[in-house]
Amino acid sequence: MVKPRLYIFAKAPLLGQVKTRLARDIGAVQAKRVYCAMSGKILREMRDPRWDTILYLTPSKFINADFGGLWPVDMPRLAQPEGDLSPRTAKLFAAKGPIICIGTDTPTMKKHHIADGFKALKSHRAVIGRSHDGGFWLLGLNAPAPKGVFANIR
Repeated sequence: MVKPRLYIFAKAPLLGQVKTRLARDIGAVQAKRVYCAMSGKILREMRDPRWDTILYLTPSKFINADFGGLWPVDMPRLAQPEGDLSPRTAKLFAAKGPIICIGTDTPTMKKHHIADGFKALKSHRAVIGRSHDGGFWLLGLNAPAPKGVFANIR
């Protein structure tokens, strides 16, 4: 059996490149601070010996950066391919599962949410943590996913 893997989508914390919609209201410096605080909290919270936690990073040129300790140097890393979210997500779920992916912008997420997701994947093909806005905060599959399953997703 393959050890469960948790992939955390993370973006390099570059001024003006993170939380850009929020930055319109609070400014780029404050938006970067918010992003770093949320990312750091998620990265600390999600380590667990029950699964492998892997940073799924963009842009790829920063794969070896740690940004002052924000990205733990001992956490495995994988570069996201260029392009939209659909092909980047499809790449993760092309491998054998169970696999869960999350982002860094759900600071109230706890380890038990991930554990519950992996537990559900023992008897279900997929798990989704739905958001009130129609999106999701967690996606898990007993991969590999069928080709094209992530095509044309908003």
